[in-house]
Amino acid sequence: MAKLKILFVSSEVRPYAMCGGLGDVSGSLPVYLADRGHDIRVLMPGYGTISELQSFKKHEKPLGIPTGYGEFWSQLVEDRLQKSNVPVYFINHLGLFGRNGLYGDDNGEFGDNLMRFTVLSKGAIQLCHYLGWYPDLIHCNDWQTALIPAFLNTNDFARKTAKIATLLTIHNLGYQGYFPADSWNATGLPWHLFNHLGYEYNNSLNLLKGGIYHSTLINTVSTTYSHEIQTPERGEGLDGVLRDRGASLYGILNGIDEKAWDPATDKYLDYHFSKNSLEGKGKCKTALQKKLGLEQRSDRPLVAIISRLAYQKGLDVVASVIKRLLEFDLQFVLVGTGDSQLENYYRSLNKFYPGKFKAIIDFNTPLAHQIEAGADLFLMPSRYEPCGLNQIYSLRYGTLPIVRATGGLADTVSNYDEATETGTGFKFWDLSGHAILGVTKWALDIYKYKPASFQKMQIRAMEQNTGWQKAASEYEELYNKAIWQRTSSVHL
Repeated sequence: MAKLKILFVSSEVRPYAMCGGLGDVSGSLPVYLADRGHDIRVLMPGYGTISELQSFKKHEKPLGIPTGYGEFWSQLVEDRLQKSNVPVYFINHLGLFGRNGLYGDDNGEFGDNLMRFTVLSKGAIQLCHYLGWYPDLIHCNDWQTALIPAFLNTNDFARKTAKIATLLTIHNLGYQGYFPADSWNATGLPWHLFNHLGYEYNNSLNLLKGGIYHSTLINTVSTTYSHEIQTPERGEGLDGVLRDRGASLYGILNGIDEKAWDPATDKYLDYHFSKNSLEGKGKCKTALQKKLGLEQRSDRPLVAIISRLAYQKGLDVVASVIKRLLEFDLQFVLVGTGDSQLENYYRSLNKFYPGKFKAIIDFNTPLAHQIEAGADLFLMPSRYEPCGLNQIYSLRYGTLPIVRATGGLADTVSNYDEATETGTGFKFWDLSGHAILGVTKWALDIYKYKPASFQKMQIRAMEQNTGWQKAASEYEELYNKAIWQRTSSVHL
């Protein structure tokens, strides 16, 4: 396949700045695409939270970025992504990005977010001129970059940029980039784009909606989610827009960094294991029980949750039945932060179930790895889940997922079938306390009464293809499709 030139634009890139799955994708996928021979470069904001920013390479000439409210002159800073050959460019504008927080702080979302991400989006076009490097495709991610397709479609200096295709990846449709209609002038785009087939939505500005209409192709981070968001239940008000563009909408499942998440070499574990030798997993469980103050019992299944404590994740439903869950013969660990009421409730349970339940209202990477390695089961009762990563980590570590069959959870976990001895986890469909109790009891029974079947399932889970290689290949195909579609429709 021909070598492509790709500009990957994201508001989050691991390890520099991230709030969720978008940062993981942006920190991994470009590296795998580069390994496949493509010339890929990454652009992101130079946030004030990036402590190393001032030590990165600084370009001498400033980068001028025109907007509806004048030109923003920014310093261009450069690094290499994950010690690879992939350049990462940072728009270093102190007034817009030199502050704590990516999108907001304790006082709420930043009031100038439209201007901040207009500068990022227009900056992508300006970067191409600055470098004299014109990609075949710009890969846009979420609402923060959803103006890029419109800038390309209305570019006055069209000859060098008119054939650049765009792919817009929707990582979570719940976040769309709403702003007042009268703020449209900030973008510098013509008002005729602010209509029902563009960026207007209920007399407001909706960046993601306009990006969906203006992008060459669109994708989501799992096949099931790409279908779900075309329904009123999961379309977040944009289901009609997505059905309009359904022929251009695809699903590509995220992968994980299999070097960082490998139970055979994980630097955060005291003991290691693999699908060929699970003995170390039992030792990881004992070490975790000791660390969390749980009874050190190998015969008692340990169920884990690592999650944002948010409505999307269904942990309010878990809270409604957690005391009944704790009547089962199990141990339970929950790690996360988010909704203050849920934080307080789960924290309060610690004193009532010593040795059996532990809530840690915090998050740290070493503990996340240790829980994935030491737990037997991992519960994810999400209301919706575009892709999900923890269930993939769990598969990799032989920790069997218990998931609600939605989005990427449905695509990555196959339901256990007792008759055929197949499956990699346990699924349920109805988000209710009754369903959570039932599926958890089922998983516990397999653990207790069919230990050989449980272990075979762990091995099957660990054999799954969880890396980025497959996704990178699928993105490559989608890039080529978008480029062909764009170039065949543009006449210079």
